[in-house]
Amino acid sequence: MPEDELQREARALGDPTRHRLFRYIADAPRPVGVAELTEHVRLNHNAVRQHLAVLKDAGLVVEEVEQRSRPGRPRLLYRLAPETAGRWGTPGAYAWLAALLSDAVRRHLEPRQVGRQEGHRRGAELAGEGESVELLEAEIARRGFRPTRVERGRKVELVLGRCPFSDVARSDPDTVCQLHLGLAEGLAEGLGGLDVEGLVVKDPRRAGCRLTFRRRGASVGART
Repeated sequence: MPEDELQREARALGDPTRHRLFRYIADAPRPVGVAELTEHVRLNHNAVRQHLAVLKDAGLVVEEVEQRSRPGRPRLLYRLAPETAGRWGTPGAYAWLAALLSDAVRRHLEPRQVGRQEGHRRGAELAGEGESVELLEAEIARRGFRPTRVERGRKVELVLGRCPFSDVARSDPDTVCQLHLGLAEGLAEGLGGLDVEGLVVKDPRRAGCRLTFRRRGASVGART
């Protein structure tokens, strides 16, 4: 990690309130809104927003707009930046991967099977909180894959701009990529309304893997 980035993160977390906000966001199972963070630190909204802006500028958290189907203004939500995982006391991506692979060995499952079970569990947790494609894309982003979505009718393609497990994927692509395919399949099943068509694997050092889904039901307009 470049030293200037490390120093910027350290300065942002040097403030006790910002550190409390960061820890709360990092430990939360889903993106957190300003009202919840305000309640946690007992400060006014403006002060919390200023602290969140510093964390965001330091690359420690990601700000996103809530996807909602009900009336009302969408909230701003905050989650841990994927590249931050494993630093500053947060659980790392490799710890998550190791836990899944350990589960596969213990239960004599193929990587794709254990990935599918994990994906289905997470998809069922998220189901009903928004549109399935939006939720799936957000979960893939949360795992650190930097997806870019392309839609053509009912076909939805996520181009993965980063592999958070590139070191392992280079030496054992079959295991890692099959686990990720299973994760996507499980997410689609748990969220509902989507079918996975396939995963085109690229060099993990350069990223660009393409994960393809198809919406069930009526066709929708293209998006790039």
